[in-house]
Parts: sequence; structure tokens; C-alpha cells
Amino acid sequence: MPFSRTPRDTLTALVEYDSVVGRPNLSLIEAVADWLEGHGIACRVLTGPEGDRANLFATIGDAERPGYVLSGHVDVVPAEEPEWQADPFTLRHAGERLIGRGACDMKGFVAAVLSAAPDMASLAPEVPIHIALSYDEEAGCRGVPHLIEALPELCAPPLGCIVGEPTGLVPVLAHKGKAALRLCATGRAGHSARPDLGENAIHKLLPVLAAAEAQARALQEDAPRDDRFAPPWSSLQVGTIAGGQALNIIPERAEAEVEARAIAGADPRALLAPVLAAAETAGVEATWLSTYPPLALEAGDPLAGMMAEVSGRTPVAAVSFGTEAGLFQQAGIPSIICGPGDMARAHRPEEYLTVAELEACHAMILSFARRCAA
Repeated sequence: MPFSRTPRDTLTALVEYDSVVGRPNLSLIEAVADWLEGHGIACRVLTGPEGDRANLFATIGDAERPGYVLSGHVDVVPAEEPEWQADPFTLRHAGERLIGRGACDMKGFVAAVLSAAPDMASLAPEVPIHIALSYDEEAGCRGVPHLIEALPELCAPPLGCIVGEPTGLVPVLAHKGKAALRLCATGRAGHSARPDLGENAIHKLLPVLAAAEAQARALQEDAPRDDRFAPPWSSLQVGTIAGGQALNIIPERAEAEVEARAIAGADPRALLAPVLAAAETAGVEATWLSTYPPLALEAGDPLAGMMAEVSGRTPVAAVSFGTEAGLFQQAGIPSIICGPGDMARAHRPEEYLTVAELEACHAMILSFARRCAA
């Protein structure tokens, strides 16, 4: 199904693209570019270093004037859970629910923006509106840094950025940042009856995991607090661990992945410094998987006031999940989160957005555009 001025039809078309994180997305991005260019909207497809996926940047209005960015990611998490009741990449209507992978996180927002784009263009806004679509957000915001790096060539410095992650269309001023590491210990295999002839990779990894656990405890007990977040401290955890083949074989390799989530004002990479130090001491290889900074927009910022008006809702202080908004803020662009749906439905089987939520987001986007045209 092609894109259209109807948000529900556009969401149907978007969900049909199996744009799982880490996979090619060029067919989706090129289809979006064709739709926008067909309505006289200038687009740039920005292919990433991977070569098989791309960001998209489009401008409605004069790119030489400062404007606003509507930002969303088009990748989704895998949909392999057995609880799906039908094909997750075919949007299914069940009463008021629009069910499909990415319907809530966050193709619903993208559908609202794309379906509104022709009407936004007809308004000829004095303040330009940019549409920024990114890839591999679900892998730690890997795609959008390439788009942000290209912004000076694409437009005047933006006045602000709205990231449409699911918030129930309530503007959100702050979120935690995140950094993640992969730890890899290499040993020497052998029979467990002769441990003196081998080197146990799992044992080699243990002091690094102990350092991670100690840092997690220290962050909870002694680190600065920010009561806007739940929990109100920076956190750290070991999320995955793997190694060994059988009980009577000395494991040759062991891996673990560790993440830190940082309150505003904390550097998520710095939170992992004790883990890095322990890895170096133990001879364990450490590789950065992803990193993005916290977001913190002042309640008195003009962008917060503008989004309160167009959404009809008072901004809330913070959420604990992370978004690309922190990266836009780091680049000097005031940023806020505001999109349809509820994050509690994301990354789950039978993910959904309601018809009312989608239509309300579409109306909010048009209200925003009318302000930019006034």
C-alpha cells in the first residue's frame, strides 16, 4: 500500500517494511523520498557507512532560515515472539487498536508526519520544518549521528527538535543517557581434569563482572540523585553473558555485555570507567557498543512552551528510557520528546497504537505547522 494523506494508510504502508534494526532499509527510505518529492518537498537520502541503510532529511520551506526538526527512527526491534497472533509486519485492525511491529515505537509518529507533509507544504511555512528519519536507533542510536554531522550542509542551525517517541503526546523534557560495552575474555581450551594445561576464559571474566556489580551498587548507594527519574540514580547492569561448551571443557571464550544509564549531568561512558579498568587489568577486551547522552531541556525553554501549546498538555519532567534527543541537544539543538502511544507497549508482541492516538498526533503536527506558517 502506498503512502497517503491518511495517517492510517501511511502507517499500514510503513509497517509492511520489515525494517528490523541492523538490516537494510533503503527501499523504505527511497519510498519516503519519492512520496515527499512528489509533493515538492526537497529530500536528501544520506547513506550510512554500512552502505545498505540510510537516513533521510527533508525540508519544507526555506532551508536557509532556522527551523524545527521532526525526528523519528524507522527501524524496529525483531518480532520473533510466539505470542504474535498474526504477521507482525501486516498492520492489523482490532477495534480501536492498530497492531503491528513498530506501530507504537515509532512508525506511528512517522506516519503522522508523512501523511501531514503535503498539507504542511501547502502552508508554505515561514519557519521551515525539517523531517529527519534515522536508522538503527534500536542498536544505540547508531544512524542519527551521521545525519547530525551533515546538518550544517543541509540547513541553517535548527531552533529545536521534536523526537516523536511514545509519550502519550505529552512533551517530555529529560531522559537518561546510555553507554554499553561488550567484554570478551579469551583463554585456552582443554580437559577440565587438567586445568593447569588450559586457561579458563570465564574465570578471567569474573573480576570484571565483579567490578561491574560493585559499580552498580555504588551508583545506587552513593552517587548523585535526580528525582525526576525512576529510579532517581544512574544505574549499571550486566545484561548478557555467554561462554563455554560443556562442563568438562575448559572454556576458551567468554563474553558479557554491560550497560550504564546516566541521569542528566552524568556521562554514561564515565560510569563504566571501573569496568574498563578491571578489563584492562584482567586482559579482557572491551568494545564500545553504543553511547548517547542524557537529555535535559529547561522547563522555560521556548520549545517547551511551544509544544505545551500544540499538544495541549503540560510537559513532564523526565522519562527513564533514552532517545536520539540527547544527541540533537549535544549538537546545540534544543530538543524535546513528544509522540503518540505508550512505551510500555513497545518491544512486545501485539504492539499497537490506537486510531485516536494516531489521529491526535496527525492533528498536533498540523497545529505545529500552522504555528510555523503564522
